[in-house]
Amino acid sequence: MRVWIVFLLCLAGHAMAAPAEEELVVEELVTEEPVVEVSPDETEVGANPVQVEVGEFDEAIEVVEDTVAENPCVNYHCKKGKVCEVDEDNTPMCVCQDPSTCPPADGEFEHICGTDNKTYDTSCHFFATKCTLEGTKKGHKLHLDYIGACKHIEDCLDSELNEFPLRMRDWLKNVMVTLYERDEDNNLLTEKQKLRVKKIYENEKRLQAGEHSLDLLAHDFEKNYNMYIFPVHWQFGQLDQHPVDGYLTHTELAPLRAPLIPMEHCTTRFFEECDSDGDKYIALEEWATCFGIKEQDVDKDLII
Repeated sequence: MRVWIVFLLCLAGHAMAAPAEEELVVEELVTEEPVVEVSPDETEVGANPVQVEVGEFDEAIEVVEDTVAENPCVNYHCKKGKVCEVDEDNTPMCVCQDPSTCPPADGEFEHICGTDNKTYDTSCHFFATKCTLEGTKKGHKLHLDYIGACKHIEDCLDSELNEFPLRMRDWLKNVMVTLYERDEDNNLLTEKQKLRVKKIYENEKRLQAGEHSLDLLAHDFEKNYNMYIFPVHWQFGQLDQHPVDGYLTHTELAPLRAPLIPMEHCTTRFFEECDSDGDKYIALEEWATCFGIKEQDVDKDLII
């Protein structure tokens, strides 16, 4: 059931503080299903592993800049699913985009599946549709589920769910080591982060990247527990962006989970059960518990 794949090395070079435009080699967590190829425009990974550009999922961000007299909409930015129009006073405003005006998909890789189990041609079609449903119960429940056309996702068995964090923890640790090895100009890691990862990188007991049995991953976590604390915190910090409040929403999780679900069928159940109090938010403490980090080792300073 478990196969490790090198997922991709893409687009490193921008600051890690904006979790959307860095390059890294990621060892993908997969089931036996084939990897879904995603275009570079859709998959600019940031500091977060296996994630498409965070901006693709920011359903609630709207930045308004100074307008230009000739065309007020030139520098007026609307969130996904909306476009700028001017009213009778030539004042710019954001209105829902007509889905029929979205450019057609260039290929299958642009399709995405919504939580309504409907396949949308592109993210443009999805967010435009979601916008038209604002204020309705259906619109409130509609989110981007995963990249690719909707398909049957196998049920995640209890035994498989227990295996998921074993692979995920090891993967996050190796992502951090890869960032450390490739970070020449502090564009991927801050100095403080590099010092923390350096301790992992130089540890002779570190389990090297590669395919490992679940028993070996479990043994390594037990024997080298301290190596996993920072990578788990780091990933939370990279996702917690809009706003930075110590909680992960469905939208904030999307850059990580959307590319992962078609390949790792326990993804949805794992994150659902991380929300132990069922409030639709995953707190740092809940996140750490999901990955086996002890309560006394949860440290908010590690996600900065």
